[in-house]
Amino acid sequence: MARATRTKSLSRSKRTASANRASASQKRDWSRVRFLCVAALMAVVWCSLWGRAYSLQVVDTQNLSGRALRQHLTSELVTGRRGKILDRDNRVLASTLAIKSVFVRPYEVESPYTVSVRLANILKVDPKFIRKKIKKGRNFVWIKRKIDDRTAAAIKKQGLKGVYLQTEFGRIYPNKMLTGNLLGYVGVDEKGLAGIEYAFNKTLTGASSKFVVQRDAAGRRLFLQGAEETTPLQGDDISLTIDSEVQFFAEQAVQYAVNAYDAKWGGAMVVDVASGDILAWAQAPMFNPNVFGQYSSSQRRDHIAQDVLEMGSTIKPFLMAAALEEKIIEPDSLFFCENGKWKLHNVRIRDTKKLQWLTAKKVLSYSSNIGTAKIGLELGATKYRDYLVRLGFGKKAALPLAGQSSGILRPLKNWTQVDLANAAFGQGFASTLPQLAEAYLVLANGGVRKPLRLVKNFPLREEVLKENSQRVFSEETTHTVLKMMQDVVESGTGKSAAISGVSIGGKTGTAQKAARSGGYGSKYTSSFVGLIPALNPEFIILVVVDEPAKNYYGSKVAAPAFKEIAMRYMALNGTLPDFEKSRLLASAIPSTLIPKYGERRFDVGGKPQVSGNSIPDLRGRSIRFAMEVYARQGIIPSVMGSGAFVKKQKPAAGAKWSAGSKQQYTLWLSEQS
Repeated sequence: MARATRTKSLSRSKRTASANRASASQKRDWSRVRFLCVAALMAVVWCSLWGRAYSLQVVDTQNLSGRALRQHLTSELVTGRRGKILDRDNRVLASTLAIKSVFVRPYEVESPYTVSVRLANILKVDPKFIRKKIKKGRNFVWIKRKIDDRTAAAIKKQGLKGVYLQTEFGRIYPNKMLTGNLLGYVGVDEKGLAGIEYAFNKTLTGASSKFVVQRDAAGRRLFLQGAEETTPLQGDDISLTIDSEVQFFAEQAVQYAVNAYDAKWGGAMVVDVASGDILAWAQAPMFNPNVFGQYSSSQRRDHIAQDVLEMGSTIKPFLMAAALEEKIIEPDSLFFCENGKWKLHNVRIRDTKKLQWLTAKKVLSYSSNIGTAKIGLELGATKYRDYLVRLGFGKKAALPLAGQSSGILRPLKNWTQVDLANAAFGQGFASTLPQLAEAYLVLANGGVRKPLRLVKNFPLREEVLKENSQRVFSEETTHTVLKMMQDVVESGTGKSAAISGVSIGGKTGTAQKAARSGGYGSKYTSSFVGLIPALNPEFIILVVVDEPAKNYYGSKVAAPAFKEIAMRYMALNGTLPDFEKSRLLASAIPSTLIPKYGERRFDVGGKPQVSGNSIPDLRGRSIRFAMEVYARQGIIPSVMGSGAFVKKQKPAAGAKWSAGSKQQYTLWLSEQS
């Protein structure tokens, strides 16, 4: 009984131990499964990471590297400041100032709608226009180029993410309309489009240099200190022979003539005989290159260089010189002027008066077309045309200007006797005003050609210099012709150009204009050319008025303008005999002419208001603001240094304006106000 009980107890103990061993074994098996699962999961994750790393560093490395570089590195093309255009006394005619432009990086913009609405309110444009640009998907888009200071400040104040202001250069012409047609203008990319700006675009344009720029996470540019100054980018300056004060006198006189006679346009040139320098290149109506978009192509046109006109009786002195040089006539040779009407091969030639027998010098003095035509017929077409060519007609003037016309001078084989007669008194061939100036410079220079000069630091080619230094007439011939031209002013058709106490030689011109339908119509060109002093000229003044309506005689329309320019020029140099009048004229330099069209202004402070006779304090103000203040007083200050704001001024604030004196006005610039 007891043994049986022990046996059962042992059996039960064995079963319990076996069960415990089985349970322990079962637990160990689940731990292994869990371990294997975790290990497998980690292997998958590890393989995925390695696979991703392989994809990033091997498979897609070029694409991702490019994206990184685009986000943090960019290349910027930096163009230097455009050179200045100066007059002969280094007064600034055209300069370049820093102006802001606004652009957007679309991938940085968080809310295109918000950005477009806020920018549109400031820029006064349609929000859809800006939103459309932002959604183009490019890294960089211009919103508006060359905005004014007030607008730039308003955009900066908004702090819009992805919206940036870029400093660019903007051309400014501080004297507004002064010399506008000659200077020309530049486009939005600072490329010259007309006039001097176009002709010397390569010289004036600053060099370009590309910089690699690093940006931080906010997109701000990180430049190494001094990196932007490693390359000289400044464009070269151009110095003209123009005298701003003489230019001003000439423009006023021509503008008055055009307005008084309802003319199409007018032009004037003042030439220094000794150097050939062009001191004035004036035309009207005038043109303001600061706002060139507000003018038509005709208003922007440089008529002096590009328009060809039949110059009429101003050509007669050259015929006289050619006939004298060839010994065809003497000053006292007689010609019958047919009582004012003469028929040549069924073509009628008329004079304004019934003239009979006149000497050659009286033919010029009274400007007889009939007498001149007869002298031309005696000289012959071959010789006369040859002299015209040697004087420079039919060729472009030796001036560094694009778009110049070469005039109209037909081949000799096409000349008939009627053509010769017409050409003798300035009809049937056409020239520009510079060509006429070159020809008169021959008479003033003792019969030897001399090139006109418009740009001081522009060397002429050797062949051009050789051509423009040839003798055309003898000194004796030119002296005789100058004496005949003196008679024109003293007792002939040019009496309205006479100045008391001044010896003047001149010639009036009244040319009938060719009609589109053929022949000659009812429109005229009036002109006058004067040399002072008459027998030993120091300067030449040429005036032409195209299509005057109320009167068309050169003695009535153009000669008074010549007289006005001559008196003011002589007064400026202290050579006008009437000293009191000289003093008054020299000081009569009014404020800058008021432009016909509106003008763009850049300054945050708005339109400058100048009161009293004292110079205001311009320190801290923008250079644009300061330039307009001076311009309203008729003053062209010198500008020193670079920047957008005035750091220092001379004379100091509070000093009296003295526009008519030799007082020097200077502004020193700074990058910060």
